[in-house]
Amino acid sequence: MTFSLLRAGLMAGTMIAGLVLASPALAKTERMSVISGGEKVGFVEAEIDGAKVAIRYDVKNNGRGPTMAETLELGRDGLPKSWALDGTATFGSAVEERFRLDGNTATWKDSMGAGTAALKEPHLYIGQAASPWALGLYARALLKDKDGRIPALPSGELALEKAGTVDVPQKGGKAKPYDAYLIKGIDLEPAIILLDKDGSLFAEISATGVTVREGFEEAAETLRQAAERIEAHRYVDLQKKLAHRYDQPVRIRNVRLYQPESGTLSAPVSVVNFRNRIASIQPADSPATEGEVIVDGGGGTLMPGLHDMHAHVSLQSSLLYIAAGVTSVRDMGNSNDFLLNLTERIEHGEVVGPRIVRNGFLEGRSPYSARNGIVADSEAAAVDAVRWYAAHGYWQIKIYNSMNPAWVPAISREAKALGLGVTGHIPAFTNADAMIAAGYDEVTHINQVMLGWVLSPEEDTRTPLRLTAMTRTAGLDLGSEKVQRTLKAMKEKGIAHDPTAVTLELLMLSRNGVACPCVADYIDHLPIGMKRRRMQLIAPVKGPEDDAAYQGGFAKVLEVLKLFHDNGIRLLPGTDDGTGLSVHRELELYAKAGIPTADVLRLATLGPAEYMHQDQQLGSIAKDKLADFFLVDGNPLEELGSIRRIRMVVKDGAIYYPSEILDAVGIKPFAEPPAVQVPANPVRRADAEPPAPHDHSHEYGVHTAY
Repeated sequence: MTFSLLRAGLMAGTMIAGLVLASPALAKTERMSVISGGEKVGFVEAEIDGAKVAIRYDVKNNGRGPTMAETLELGRDGLPKSWALDGTATFGSAVEERFRLDGNTATWKDSMGAGTAALKEPHLYIGQAASPWALGLYARALLKDKDGRIPALPSGELALEKAGTVDVPQKGGKAKPYDAYLIKGIDLEPAIILLDKDGSLFAEISATGVTVREGFEEAAETLRQAAERIEAHRYVDLQKKLAHRYDQPVRIRNVRLYQPESGTLSAPVSVVNFRNRIASIQPADSPATEGEVIVDGGGGTLMPGLHDMHAHVSLQSSLLYIAAGVTSVRDMGNSNDFLLNLTERIEHGEVVGPRIVRNGFLEGRSPYSARNGIVADSEAAAVDAVRWYAAHGYWQIKIYNSMNPAWVPAISREAKALGLGVTGHIPAFTNADAMIAAGYDEVTHINQVMLGWVLSPEEDTRTPLRLTAMTRTAGLDLGSEKVQRTLKAMKEKGIAHDPTAVTLELLMLSRNGVACPCVADYIDHLPIGMKRRRMQLIAPVKGPEDDAAYQGGFAKVLEVLKLFHDNGIRLLPGTDDGTGLSVHRELELYAKAGIPTADVLRLATLGPAEYMHQDQQLGSIAKDKLADFFLVDGNPLEELGSIRRIRMVVKDGAIYYPSEILDAVGIKPFAEPPAVQVPANPVRRADAEPPAPHDHSHEYGVHTAY
């Protein structure tokens, strides 16, 4: 599911208290289509009858999605007097949310519990489960506010920012301009919306999917490209503010190096890098040469850049990865045009982001198909897709749930003939053993392996069953013949594994009103929208028995992690998440499973670099390697959680301070930047200001306000 759809389905929603808007129109119907990968995957339908609004919202993409019914009663001022939201969230958990305004008293009930507030000024209530229809309501309220900013409930603030206009083709061929706005404060990434001249919602758009007024579905690609352009302008501006570049050598004093080869820390040293290379590693008290930039490491640890081996990269996640010390990622499925464009922008220094290794997403055609990458409806089309990915410089093929298992041998043969590896989910109606025999080099997601030990052949993992069936693993005997057969095949054929344990923890252990263990250590750092999502049930838990089964199933996940590590299976830490911060929790779960901390850190640094044949440049801190590392406050070998306290990140000749990045997206920083001494007359690099990106406005019909 695209980030836009996930946002709309799980976390969107703002109900208005205390603002005066125009009275609702008489009876009418507003309909919108949800588009992902160029195909309609859902709808929003709003029946407006005087003071009453009834909304149906349904999305099914990749075999999952929200199904919601909303009812609103509007007051004489046109504001929600009451709002009820009922249905199921993306993975089928029940939603029952309520809001009511009585005079100046607002009350609400959501997954976190009940809340109330006496309002002395207008506020916006941020809900958890409202449909995209609500975005138009929020925007109109914000447009009427003098500064376009309104306090939010339970906390925070919403803001509206003009982002230019977008020309959208109309029936008959003539284009019409729509005003584009960013709504900030709902979550980490602003929502991009288009409004009519009368303030009616026309579309919510992102680089990966759109929700658009019915009848304009053919404009979806134009709108997607427009969102890409709007987002790019924003992130180009952020890069200019956040990337600190110098043409002098940069000396980082008084640091100890994590050495992944030995699993130890070095004695205190000074590391000198010039532009994007490590020039030397010197004794801590070595004198600086004239004109150097001096960074006080404060006795902290310098770590090689981390990897996320299961990413679906966006401009937002690219920024967050750098803040988390993640300087390299493997993208496991994306819009191909968007990913190629983003990779180029990062490589040219136009936007902040990690190095990206691209995997080609390959799905089969079914009612449950995911819409990333390429969807093939025949074996020949699947093989052609492999050739396309090879020609465009992709590293592996990633196979997905709806792929016909009978086509996998042909896909694997073609991939390997062209120098590509093969990884992915286990398609429905087969198991990991069969796919390893068919040519997989790697299996992604630990549940994709474990389900083969508990499911019957006819059970369909294209549905949320691939999550809910994990309850059956609680009592699994890891010494059983099924488990040992898979383990033997993985060992004999050198099959690697990308577990994404943190995502399984999120899906299996999230509960209403309680911080998910995956964020419990830092939930108070998160913006309110994300904080509330991480205190919301995801998997359907019907009672104590279900709860115990999920708890037991996740405990078994950790046992399997340790089993694989002890048997020499290469683990590739990945998250399937876009916050960057989840990489740190993924590593903590490996340690919780019993894997030694030094091994865990190696798995996230040098291990992936070796796997992707990049270890001559990356993965450790040594002379002549790329200056690709981050500074933490503490010793990760003694306190693994200290890898969150990142003071500075160095990548591609630029210095980034996570405190600045996190401030920009509404996350409370974890550490202050180090003290930096810059010469009185520093030599600024010729490329200190990255080149402006190619202007695509004439192609996309976008007139930006930047």
